Amino acid sequence: MILVSACLLGANCQYNGENDFTKELLEFLKDKGEFIAVCPEVLGGLPIPRDGAEIVGDKVKTAKGGDVTKEFLSGAEKVLKIAKENNVDLAILKAKSPSCGVGTIYDGTFSRKLISGDGVTAALLRKNGIKVMTEKDIIAGNFPK
Repeated sequence: MILVSACLLGANCQYNGENDFTKELLEFLKDKGEFIAVCPEVLGGLPIPRDGAEIVGDKVKTAKGGDVTKEFLSGAEKVLKIAKENNVDLAILKAKSPSCGVGTIYDGTFSRKLISGDGVTAALLRKNGIKVMTEKDIIAGNFPK
């Protein structure tokens, strides 16, 4: 089973109330059978829209200084539970996101500078043996085996 960031499928659940629909991802998924769409931030109790957030040290902070670590951790745990209940072996997540980023995330200064790292949900899924990648991998043709 494949788990997918809902915003990549057109759900308006990003922090700004928009989505990042990725037609290449939909093409990839069309012959893969069933998949599950999730938004960890919404599952963690955050509203749409919400203040943008980035990982700052061991916390997740909004651009206005709010601490949303608890919501991010809660959302990640709920996504992991869904993944385990559905035998998910692959997650395709939103690149650069503080929840879903894989390998590269924003640096916590809200300056759009990128650093190496994983988002909260991506890190938890990876720690639990689930392969994680982003829509950028699919766009680049780096399909999972």
